[in-house]
Amino acid sequence: MKRLMTAVVGILLLCLALAGINWRLGQQSHASHDNTLTIYNWGDYIDPALITKFEHQTGIHVDYQTFDSNEAMLTKLRQGGTNYDVVVPSEYTVSRLKREHLLATLNKNRLPNMRYVDPGLLNQSFDRHNRYSVPYFWGTLGIVYNDRLIQRDHVEHWRQLWSTRLRKKLMLIDSARDVFAMALIIDHHSVNTTNLLYLHQAARRLHKLAPNVKAVVADEMKMYMEDGEAAAGVTYSGEAREMMDNDSHLHYLVPSEGSNIWFDNLVIPRRAQHKAAAYRFINFMMEPRNAAQNAKYIGYATPEPAAKKYLPRSVTANRAFYPSAKVMKRLHVYSDLPLKDVGTYNDLFLEFKMLTR
Repeated sequence: MKRLMTAVVGILLLCLALAGINWRLGQQSHASHDNTLTIYNWGDYIDPALITKFEHQTGIHVDYQTFDSNEAMLTKLRQGGTNYDVVVPSEYTVSRLKREHLLATLNKNRLPNMRYVDPGLLNQSFDRHNRYSVPYFWGTLGIVYNDRLIQRDHVEHWRQLWSTRLRKKLMLIDSARDVFAMALIIDHHSVNTTNLLYLHQAARRLHKLAPNVKAVVADEMKMYMEDGEAAAGVTYSGEAREMMDNDSHLHYLVPSEGSNIWFDNLVIPRRAQHKAAAYRFINFMMEPRNAAQNAKYIGYATPEPAAKKYLPRSVTANRAFYPSAKVMKRLHVYSDLPLKDVGTYNDLFLEFKMLTR
């Protein structure tokens, strides 16, 4: 009986000890979790050195997770299974997230470095007064061309892409909205139109472009352009910048008659568990030296004029990546269209792509 009592006491003591260990481990795990900032961003869309710098300055551990499309990111936020603290959606996705009440309203008092953002890039149609978002990077849709294969003055305007000199020498980005934007702008229609007459008019114009199209692609355009297999391509400024870094004969321009301007943005999800850390990170990224370092690493345009002084003048003076005020007035943000109208764009675009094969 004594041995039994001793065994019972021993078991009880062991249980208490294990409970204590588990409690301490739980506390440590909880503390570790509380000290972690979870960022959900596009792949390779931040200078890793800045994450390290932020961790050293704040003692906050960064858990960096990535997505490959706005739709994939949107699905994750809708599911609510993962508590992301900072997310980087494009402009039309900000509209959707707002509409579905998935974003936290920003407290601007906790973002003093927002004063560095160019006022001209704030208060866009997808988030008036920037109640939910802060610009991260921005850029344009334009034309990249190879000076060994075509002259600049032959590709300065959207209409010139229909020229016979570009027969089977033109690359297009695989995006319905972007390809239709060219045709709509030529006909002086909004890039956000849902007018069926205008869309079918644009589709007929694109059908006439088909003989010039070598391919409708995504990332493969870099390979085609760098290998000299196409004279020109319609793509985004950031993609063009990467191509130009690899081939000095490649150049980028934005047609003066107008184009698309896009924004990627920093937001805090409504369900974020570490909002204080999220504010610290967003404010950190808006510090001009950090913004410049990030822009240098990524190659996209910084939204902060104060950051430009830390970048090479050859970059900041380049009107292709930092357009003049005159051109900026003719750049348009895509609206988040109803699914019915998105379907119309996609169906007409698919018909066009069939003609290019």
